[in-house]
Amino acid sequence: MARKVLAVLLPLLLCLAGLTGLLLLCIPTRDVREPPAFKYGIVLDAGSSHTSMFIYKWPADKENDTGIVSQHSMCNVHGGGISSYAEDPPGAGRSLVDCLNQAIEDVPKERHSVTPLYLGATAGMRLLNLTSPAASDSVLSSVTETLTQYPFDFRGARILSGQDEGVFGWITANYLLENFIKYGWIGQWIRPRKGTVGAMDLGGASTQITFETDRQIEDPANEVKLQLYGQSYRVYTHSFLCYGRDQILKRLLAGVLQRYNSHPCWPKGYQTKVLLKDVYTSPCTSALRPQHYDDNAKTTLSGSGDPILCQQLVSDLFNFSSCSFSRCSFNSIFQPPVAGNFIAFSAFYYTVNFLQKTMKLPVTSPEELGAATKALCNESWEKAGDTSIGWALGYMLNLTNMIPPDHRNFYKSTDYGSWVVLILLFIMVILIALAMLFCFAHSFKSQTAI
Repeated sequence: MARKVLAVLLPLLLCLAGLTGLLLLCIPTRDVREPPAFKYGIVLDAGSSHTSMFIYKWPADKENDTGIVSQHSMCNVHGGGISSYAEDPPGAGRSLVDCLNQAIEDVPKERHSVTPLYLGATAGMRLLNLTSPAASDSVLSSVTETLTQYPFDFRGARILSGQDEGVFGWITANYLLENFIKYGWIGQWIRPRKGTVGAMDLGGASTQITFETDRQIEDPANEVKLQLYGQSYRVYTHSFLCYGRDQILKRLLAGVLQRYNSHPCWPKGYQTKVLLKDVYTSPCTSALRPQHYDDNAKTTLSGSGDPILCQQLVSDLFNFSSCSFSRCSFNSIFQPPVAGNFIAFSAFYYTVNFLQKTMKLPVTSPEELGAATKALCNESWEKAGDTSIGWALGYMLNLTNMIPPDHRNFYKSTDYGSWVVLILLFIMVILIALAMLFCFAHSFKSQTAI
């Protein structure tokens, strides 16, 4: 009897298995991408007052040829900017070692050799290159020698133009505000239907203004066209060298030393010794430099806290009277009409943050900023004395356009509905097989009883 059962059951199960196999072969499949790996990039932002290292990462595939970049980690280099090593160029390279050692730990080892490494120097080095090209070259050679000793894909150390610095800062601001692209709630990258914001960046040696415009840009040097995430952008940008926070203060101080015995922009009661070398060695103060002076001489200067005179001295640093274009901002620099919202960062932010958080002064409009400035200038030293967006991300976003995406592997996969049907089919096969075994077993017991 057992032989009869096996003779019937085994062919039946084989037929079911064959039918199941045929069905599996007939089910359509589709290509499914494997999850993308991450690529990494390192940018050293060599500013006039300090250097910062930023490590970025993005999926190996890109969205319309531009990487979806996020900040992975950062490191602030100890000491001043690399331009401060003009008399000790090897020191510029040595200053980067601690942060570069951190980069070795932060970037996965298997990605070291394919991780691009850039150093971009801004207005501090632009000024050094004007006054001493040889010293500038020595500093860049020193940092290049240091950077090439690390296992990354070194792409160069160079001095950014003012135009580059302004545009990359604008890209950074709008990317972080999700004006180019954002991750939607449906799980896909989408392009928001909103405009961009203008960017104002107050650095140590220069200040930049950049914004999108549809007006004619009369000076070609101020026009930049960009392609990001499949979209075209046309922006106006200009960098005002010598109008950064540190250099504007030096120019202001040089003017005070020529005409006054006290500094109207310093609070009453404040007094310090000023080293003339620190004031007059900058090319930004060359027009105010005395014909004969001792580099090592010091002069004592005290504050008078006169906001009206201070404002007048600051205004004298800007020329609003001459313009060779249809319209200008100042110093005969063309600028189309501004429109829309702007974001101000770097030293703009630090200044307003100090007024709001430390001095407890309201600053929510240009009018309130003027009032807060006047109030601060009227303070004495005994009260007043006791009390990071940059260009780097935009630089990396733009550079991802030139870094080819990884080729990702494909796997075969079935649709979800087909997968459910297969599961149900297999369950049915198992249930039928069990039912047949039960029937044959029951039939066998009945025949034995007879």
